[in-house]
Amino acid sequence: MADDAAAPATLQRHSTDLQGVGYAIDDLKGKTAIEAKTVLINRALEQTGMGRYQWCIFFLCGFGYALDLMWAQAFSLVTPRIQQELGVPDEQYGDIFSVFSAGLTVGAFTWGILVDIIGRRWAFNLTVGIVAVFGMILGALDSWSSICAIVFFVGFGLGGNIPIDATIVLEFLPNDRRYLLAALSVFQPIGVIITSLISWSLVPTFACSTALPACSALPPATPVSAGTCCTRSSNAGWRYALYTLGALSVAAFFARFFLFTFYESPKFLVGKGRDAEACEVVRCIARVNGRELGAATLGVAELEAVDARFVQAARRASRLGKGVSEGEDGARAEEGEEEEGKERRVKVPAMGGHLKELFSSGYMVRLTLLTWVCYAADYWGFVIAGNFLPKFLAERGAAQDLSTAEVYRNYIVIAVVGVPGVLLGTALIEVPRIGRRWAMVGSSALMGASLFLYATITTPAASVGFNAMEYFFQSTFNAVLYGWTPEAFPAAVRGSACGLASFWGRLSSIVAPLVAARLASGSGSGGGGGGGGGGGSAGVLYLAGGGVFVSTICALFLPETKGGEVL
Repeated sequence: MADDAAAPATLQRHSTDLQGVGYAIDDLKGKTAIEAKTVLINRALEQTGMGRYQWCIFFLCGFGYALDLMWAQAFSLVTPRIQQELGVPDEQYGDIFSVFSAGLTVGAFTWGILVDIIGRRWAFNLTVGIVAVFGMILGALDSWSSICAIVFFVGFGLGGNIPIDATIVLEFLPNDRRYLLAALSVFQPIGVIITSLISWSLVPTFACSTALPACSALPPATPVSAGTCCTRSSNAGWRYALYTLGALSVAAFFARFFLFTFYESPKFLVGKGRDAEACEVVRCIARVNGRELGAATLGVAELEAVDARFVQAARRASRLGKGVSEGEDGARAEEGEEEEGKERRVKVPAMGGHLKELFSSGYMVRLTLLTWVCYAADYWGFVIAGNFLPKFLAERGAAQDLSTAEVYRNYIVIAVVGVPGVLLGTALIEVPRIGRRWAMVGSSALMGASLFLYATITTPAASVGFNAMEYFFQSTFNAVLYGWTPEAFPAAVRGSACGLASFWGRLSSIVAPLVAARLASGSGSGGGGGGGGGGGSAGVLYLAGGGVFVSTICALFLPETKGGEVL
């Protein structure tokens, strides 16, 4: 803590004197020049405080988190009405969910990598912009194939939300407010609640009778009317719901692009060799927060001095290794300046070359692979549960005829418990001796246990209770995991690391239901009574819980980031 207190003093020396940055460099032995400069950026951001700019970033990115689950929940609620109106065969019913998952997967991969190439600012606006444009189109479509095509692009935009937004929030937060990164996940269950309320008020109210066929299924001589088939005008509720979500997405884009001035991340700029812009961004943030940094705080000279010291040290070590004396080294100063310029230029990797950092050492290889497996196993578990639990409940007689109000009430009850789940994760990471790692270990283990307990469900009340229990611990685990991931990776690959981790999770969410369906059919999942009587259903639930326990094992070996420097 003494070092932390002393660090800001080095920022007040606006001088090319190398001693002015000596603290930061000596304190980061073994780090690169970019990482040393990032420490200076961190100290300057701490001086700007947790002000208006950071809170705007937090809530705008939280809106992005909310959109992710708002659209996912919407497709679950409106697809039955779309199927009835358009006459979609049962075998094609799942297409909308498959293309949505494919869009999320491609989006996570694409935007995760692009955010480290084109910058945070463009990705911050484009992801939500894509969702807004294609989301507004959905409600006007009358073709199942065109709906599925547009849903893919909605998923493509949403796929970058979590990895990009988490990266952005982290890079502007003061060190003592990093717990807010986990708290960002609270917007996800809030998004589910909002969508459930919107759908509850619109979909059943403006819906045709479930007994009516699609108009396309009528015999040729039968007149088309609201009394003979499910017409567009009599079944407009799902369209109104999608228009409403589209409008909310447009509002999110408008707020990001027009109402808020987003400054490019100074850590991204430093990584690209744009030191002067990084310094100016820090000053702009300070002004937005109502603070004015002194002229001697974080000048370009300090950042250039870091480069100079590292280059000189590397050149000296190289020459001494070749037997060149200190005197000869001094005589080559002019040559050194030219060499220094070349060395500075090679710091910026070629497009896509930054991904090598993920495998640059044994530590990074282990960190990268463990993170990927942890995400894949996590998604594996909760996607299987979400897709197969309703089917198994029906087989065991646990699902009874529920009114529309009861169905939507259950959705909201289950989503509401996600809020305290996220808040628990936010609190746990700040508890001494628990931190990020043990919070992930404990919450994932309890999430896996909850999935195992699903095998005992025999009543609707138990269905809601165990579903809420699983979602509570799922929310806790994911809040900590999503907040930990950007902390664990350096700025040069932070977005890519988060995006690729999300990519493997999304890919797992596509594969997992296919494997589970084969297991369920192969084991003969029939109505077998309570207590896990359905052999196939129990096997699938154990498959889901087992996947989550893989996340628990991975979390045991993940590094603790609490109190560490975010580089």
